[in-house]
Amino acid sequence: MTEQDVKLNFETMEAGDFKDFAKAMTDYIAEYLENIRDRQVVPSVKPGYLRPLVPEQAPQQPEPWTAVMADIERVVMSGVTHWHSPRFHAYFPTANSYPAIVADMLSGAIACIGFTWIASPACTELEVVMLDWLGQMLGLPEQFLARSGGEAGGVIQGTASEATLVALLGAKARIMQQVKEQHPEWTDTEILSKLVAYCNKQAHSSVERAGLLGGVKMRSLKPDNKRRLRGDILQEAMDEDINKGLIPFYVVATLGTTSSCTFDALDEIGDVCMSRNVWLHVDAAYAGSAFICPEYRYLMKGVEKADSFNFNPHKWMLVNFDCSAMWLKQPRWIVDAFNVDPLYLKHDQQGSAPDYRHWQIPLGRRFRALKLWFVLRLYGVENLQKHIRKHIALAHLFEKLCSSDDRFEIVEEVTMGLVCFRLKGSNEINEELLRRINGRGKIHLVPSKIDDVYFLRLAICSRFSEESDIHISWEEVKISADEILALK
Repeated sequence: MTEQDVKLNFETMEAGDFKDFAKAMTDYIAEYLENIRDRQVVPSVKPGYLRPLVPEQAPQQPEPWTAVMADIERVVMSGVTHWHSPRFHAYFPTANSYPAIVADMLSGAIACIGFTWIASPACTELEVVMLDWLGQMLGLPEQFLARSGGEAGGVIQGTASEATLVALLGAKARIMQQVKEQHPEWTDTEILSKLVAYCNKQAHSSVERAGLLGGVKMRSLKPDNKRRLRGDILQEAMDEDINKGLIPFYVVATLGTTSSCTFDALDEIGDVCMSRNVWLHVDAAYAGSAFICPEYRYLMKGVEKADSFNFNPHKWMLVNFDCSAMWLKQPRWIVDAFNVDPLYLKHDQQGSAPDYRHWQIPLGRRFRALKLWFVLRLYGVENLQKHIRKHIALAHLFEKLCSSDDRFEIVEEVTMGLVCFRLKGSNEINEELLRRINGRGKIHLVPSKIDDVYFLRLAICSRFSEESDIHISWEEVKISADEILALK
């Protein structure tokens, strides 16, 4: 390679263009979010719509940023489902706020891969402190927090699904060691074949998946008539398995199930797990955000009996995806299970600060604590509480509108920002109702089914939602119901 080759310049985006592009994008984002109500919630495109809109190959020469901006509406927005529209009521919310968007810009600029403390000390240390801030906001017991002085602490996972699997693998490592001490003659394969974990039948599908990925049996237990997993149900299942020679080792208690947002009896489950030395993991993915409001903490009574606790600020606490907060009383079981320590990742400060690569499944991790820091400082706890309370009040408004029409029934008690409802009558009529509602394209809902009863779920998802939006959504439901019932 000649000196001339080394000196060759190539055209790229420099600071001046970046500033112009970023300013234009900031204006575009603000305009998009502030006027999101005007957009059709779900796009009317078909699979494969995008390929004809872009060239067959990447460009050989650089294009101006203005050309990219010009294509956003045509190529991208034409196929976007607008999760932050007040007309979007499907699934559960995914969070979005200006402070979190700006924090992601900074994270992208720093662009560190914080797998060890030395890889970027601020990335690790801000995460340790932010998880303590967050844990205190929720009212978590001190034994979960790094500030307690013990080994405990929090970590940001990508999703609640990861947290469930990480906790299961920690529980598996713990029970394997304990059983080997009691039965040194048993092989790993023999022990694994005896392990059994438990969850509510209404737990998220990712819990069952964690069992598959962890190579253990996961039993889904039938809850009580209020869809709650109770202590006596769990104890009976464990006794049954112990009599078969199996070893109970892990339980997932769900606080806010996906189908209908019901809450397992954590206090009772905790007693059973503690009496049997079984790892208890709490999955509060959606509803956990509500625990920043003291009046909802009764729903997590017994949390001090858990070994790990997880919720998603990226669902309901205005922190953009991905930010799933997990706390562990004894992270050593996770660290030991995941600890692969090649020479190139060792550093002089090992042991004096967490190396978060040992607390998660991937090696690499982004600087996600910035989002928490920005959101918590720029909103403050009081405004985050107001956000949660407002969403719950809007859900109760929809519940009231629904209850005032005797053609409808509420399927589950409304405690959070989710209303489960249906037309009185057959499952088929409710399937047709959902088809009509979503077919009209003004609002978007998804269904669920419990004990063969099909119902519609209306979640309050957008931080822009107001009472007027709920009235509009109710009108859409009513119009669709009128159309169906007129045909009967």
